This record gives sequence, C-alpha cells and structure tokens, in this order.
Amino acid sequence: MVFRLFLTIHTAILCGPTIFKDTLVSLESLFDHLETGISFDQFLGDFPTVSSEQEVALLNWTSKLLNWRTGAV
Repeated sequence: MVFRLFLTIHTAILCGPTIFKDTLVSLESLFDHLETGISFDQFLGDFPTVSSEQEVALLNWTSKLLNWRTGAV
C-alpha cells in the first residue's frame, strides 16, 4: 500500500498535519479515538468522510512500518 493513496500532508490544510486523503480528518484523530476506547465503527460515524478502506489501509501501513522498524519483517 502506498502512503499517498490514503493519506496526504498539505500545509494549507489544517496547518499541515497528516490527514486522510480527500478529508479534513487527521490521523491523530483516529489514534486519539482508539486511545480513549472509541471503536472503529464509532470513529467512522464521527467522521463520515473517512472510509473504512482508508481506516484499514492506515492500520495495515502502520503495522508494516512498525514491523519494519523493529526488524520483524
């Protein structure tokens, strides 16, 4: 999965955080929701511009990145 297919960074949008492509929703929002115990489905309900495909792609990409960084891949 290529990062640019589901995420974007643009300094003119929300001062430059990484956001889900074609939305104004930051990745940090997803992780903040998960950290407080809010489910994936509730996150999608709170941010309907984010698709479940984007959410799953982010989690898969994050998992691969963490595995690569730790040498598990």
